[in-house]
Parts: sequence; structure tokens; C-alpha cells
Amino acid sequence: MTELRPILLVEDNDNDIELTLIALEKAKVANPVDVVRDGVEALEYLRLEGQWSSRKDEHPVVVLLDKKLPRLDGHDVLKSIKSDDELRHIPIVMLTSSREETDLAKSYDLGVNAYVVKPVKFNDFMDAIRDVGGFWAVLNEGRPRGPSTLD
Repeated sequence: MTELRPILLVEDNDNDIELTLIALEKAKVANPVDVVRDGVEALEYLRLEGQWSSRKDEHPVVVLLDKKLPRLDGHDVLKSIKSDDELRHIPIVMLTSSREETDLAKSYDLGVNAYVVKPVKFNDFMDAIRDVGGFWAVLNEGRPRGPSTLD
């Protein structure tokens, strides 16, 4: 059996981290979840740099990316990922509390795959994470690594 690729959770709020991990577990999403707490660390993780240099060389099945992050915000992380030929095919879900139309539009302009506003109510949050995790980690067939088929 193929080993499951990790989900990368990029979140600085301890409560949201804990709730997300609980929701994914309750949804029986079996993929391991790696957590980083800021935008710089997210890029280091994806590029196998710093403390992540010895991480297995595999892309996460999905990146759950908060918009408001220390050091480098979610839009800057998204822009860096989508402009990098090695990383641009990784599915990115902006998981944020922002309902601002400008944030939504900018996220899609930068290439986000989905934009999910974190529900305030506990059960709604759990349902949203279950649906996001189930789709991206279980149902979605990600692009295989390798050179572009368009060349």
C-alpha cells in the first residue's frame, strides 16, 4: 500500500490548530498532518530547508493556509508557491477568518484552489474541516510529480 502524503497546516492560532487536528481525526482522514506556524516556515517546509531539510521529499497532498500569519502572510506564501515551478501544482486551500471580498479575489488571482472561511460555531468548523480534508486528502487526484506535459 502507498504511504499517505501529509497535509500541511499553516496556522499560528493554537485553538485553530487543535480544532483542525480534531476535525481531521474525527473525519477519519488518515494522512499525517504537519503543522507550521508562519509563512517563512511554510516555505522552508515545502523547499526542504532549515529544520525541514531532512523531511521526506514529497509534496503535501494539500496545504491548508491561513491568511493572517507572522513573518510572511498567506497571500505572500501563496504567491511564492504558485510562482515556483516545483511547487505550483500543490493544492492550496486558504482557510481563514477573512470574509473580505478583496482577500477572496486576491487569493483566486494568486492561484488558490479553494477559499474557506472558518466558521465561528464549533460544529460548523468541524464540518468544514471534515469536508475540506475529505475532498483534498481522499477524493482529489493530485497532479503527479514530474515535468510539464505542455512542453
